[in-house]
Amino acid sequence: MRGFGVGCAAFVLCFSMFLGQALAGEPLDTIKQSTEQVLEILRDPQLKADPAAMEGKIWEVVSIRFDFEEMARRALAVHWRDRSPQEQREFVDLFGKLLQRSYSGKLAQYTDERVDYLGEEIEGPRAEVRTKLVSKTMEIPIDYRMLKKSTEWRVYDVVIEGVSLVNNYRNQFNRIVVSSGYKELIHRMRTKWEDLIRESEKKKTT
Repeated sequence: MRGFGVGCAAFVLCFSMFLGQALAGEPLDTIKQSTEQVLEILRDPQLKADPAAMEGKIWEVVSIRFDFEEMARRALAVHWRDRSPQEQREFVDLFGKLLQRSYSGKLAQYTDERVDYLGEEIEGPRAEVRTKLVSKTMEIPIDYRMLKKSTEWRVYDVVIEGVSLVNNYRNQFNRIVVSSGYKELIHRMRTKWEDLIRESEKKKTT
C-alpha cells in the first residue's frame, strides 16, 4: 500500500527532532515533551543495542500523543459511518498497527536535525502547532493538528510542506473502497501488516 510509504517521512519527522526555541502554550508544550522523551530513548546506549526494545519504547510515547481513532475516522471519511461499531474498532486497530510497524523502526534514522518552533494557534478544542525542520540540506515546514479531548491535547494529523498525512490516506482508502469495496481495503491492509511482520522477523535472523 503506497500510502503508508508516502506518509513515512511525515511520521518519522514528527517525533525525532532537536528542540528549537519558542513561547510555548499547552499544545506546543505537548509536542516538545514528546520530542524530548523520544530523543532520550534514541540516545540510550543500551536501547541502541536492542532495536526492538527501542521501537517499543518509542511507540509508548507516540501512541499516547496520537489520537489513532480520530486519525482512522478521518482517513476513512464518508465510509466510516457505513461501518458497524465492530468494523470501526477493527479498522482503528489495524490502522494503528500498520502505522507502528511502518514507522517506529525508522525513527532512529533521524537524529541530526534541528526544529524551530514557530508558534501555535488555538481555537476552542482545536490547535495547530507550527514548526520547521532544519538540517544542513533542507528546511521543511511541519504542522501538527491537535484536538483537546477531556484534558489532553492529541495529534490527529501532521502536515508537511502543505501535504496532510490524513488526506494522503483518505485519498488512497477512498479509491480502493470505491473501486473494489471495503473488504478489499481491509484485505490489503492485512496483507501489508503480514508483510511487515515477515520483514521484521527476517531482520531478527540476519
